[in-house]
Amino acid sequence: MKVAFQGELGAYSEEAVHALFPGAGVHPKVSFDDVFRSVESGEVDSGVIPIENSLFGSVHVNYDLLRRHDLMITGEWHLRIQHHLLVNKGVKLDEVTHVYSHPQALGQCQDFIREHLSAAEVVPAYDTAGAAKMVAEQQIRGHAAIASNRAGEKYGLDFLASGIESDHQNYTRFLALQTQDRAAHAVPAGLPAEAMKTSVMYAVQENVPGALFKSLAVFALRDLDLFKIESRPLVGSPGKYVFYIDLQGNVEEERVKRALGHLGEIAADVKVLGSYPRAEIGQ
Repeated sequence: MKVAFQGELGAYSEEAVHALFPGAGVHPKVSFDDVFRSVESGEVDSGVIPIENSLFGSVHVNYDLLRRHDLMITGEWHLRIQHHLLVNKGVKLDEVTHVYSHPQALGQCQDFIREHLSAAEVVPAYDTAGAAKMVAEQQIRGHAAIASNRAGEKYGLDFLASGIESDHQNYTRFLALQTQDRAAHAVPAGLPAEAMKTSVMYAVQENVPGALFKSLAVFALRDLDLFKIESRPLVGSPGKYVFYIDLQGNVEEERVKRALGHLGEIAADVKVLGSYPRAEIGQ
């Protein structure tokens, strides 16, 4: 199994790959779009992407990519995120002048930065592990990175502080993506409905009063639990939106089929993104 993820080796996404696909070969990519394209082209068997963080919200670009690319969600994982302040050998806290990390990680650690590094320049980087790699390679005293334990060990950095996220209930939800052909064989059969989750995207019909309410009612009428609803602007159509919904159950389940059939009558561009085993937080 070959699995793509965005970032350098040592990224949190690499940890999610190993959780979802134990023993898989990892293939780092520069961008999320590169991950999607590598799965579509068959270069890799699967991709793993972050979709939301419990402290800093959704990874919006990946919702947009789910719409643009024809891939299926085949699994999910909630990864506990613990951030570390990483420096070159011998650097002390009061010597840190620049802090590098991904904007999501910087946001998740803003309390620590405000209290202990208020004089340091905070510099966004494209990836947490990439920031750690850069600090290790450049060997500039005073430069620090916020990244994972795996990244600190891989790039030989000192751990100046650990657990620096603002809230320790810090989890990122990751999704596994595969082509439709592979997805048909990727999800275990026979799992009970309560152990499954289905993700759907759709747009509401134009000029129909109460369209969003009616679209959600198709699930409520059938006692289907909704875990999440996310809206994103519809590219090329200002003022219009695409909605992403996670619901309990399998697309093969009769009441889910009926709900989606009903949704297709009152909404536009309905697309099932996948049915897959539901992962519990902290499992």
